[in-house]
Amino acid sequence: MQKLFILFFFTSLFISCKQKKEAEKHPLSTAEKIANHYGYQNWNDVSELHFTFNVLRGGNTFSRSWNWNKKTGDVKMTTATDTIQYNRNSIDSLSQKFDKAFINDKYWLMAPFNLVSDMGVSFSEKQDVIAPISKDTLQQLTISYGNEGGYTPGDAYDFFYNSDYEIKEWNFRKGNAKKTSLSTTWEKNKSFKNITFSTSHQDPTGLFRVFFTNISVQ
Repeated sequence: MQKLFILFFFTSLFISCKQKKEAEKHPLSTAEKIANHYGYQNWNDVSELHFTFNVLRGGNTFSRSWNWNKKTGDVKMTTATDTIQYNRNSIDSLSQKFDKAFINDKYWLMAPFNLVSDMGVSFSEKQDVIAPISKDTLQQLTISYGNEGGYTPGDAYDFFYNSDYEIKEWNFRKGNAKKTSLSTTWEKNKSFKNITFSTSHQDPTGLFRVFFTNISVQ
């Protein structure tokens, strides 16, 4: 019994050392660290995601609710006037406009995951920059999309994050222009089955806000 315990101990020690060496050889990128802060390592365990995307602008609120089955690709959109269902594996000219809305709304909710899942992107980083809204000193990671593919090719996003790799603010720059198209906060983090979402984003004026309700992770 003692020999078996010793064998198990040294086997475990060997595996642990091997995993440590592999991690040292392939350290996580900043994008991966941000994504993991929000639970990307648990994303494969999720089969369905439900959420309501809300936009407050000029005193008026618009809402879209989404049910997404990751395994089948089935998507259901519900608004105050319509209910639309389609499958992401067979997008046609009719469903494409709804899929554009789905991708937009999902990006607001899951942008940290897109940092590591999207293809055809490039990154740049800056240290100790002044955040656009709070004026706090944060770190900056910029993701730039290629000029081909996707619904909004060529756009760029600047993520401002702290030492815990938590996003505090971001810029959206249409067409990777130098001038910022929109800056908002990242607030009210909530966790659902080890997945964390920032559920509120507000611009500096307070007149524009994106927020999420009815989030469910299955």
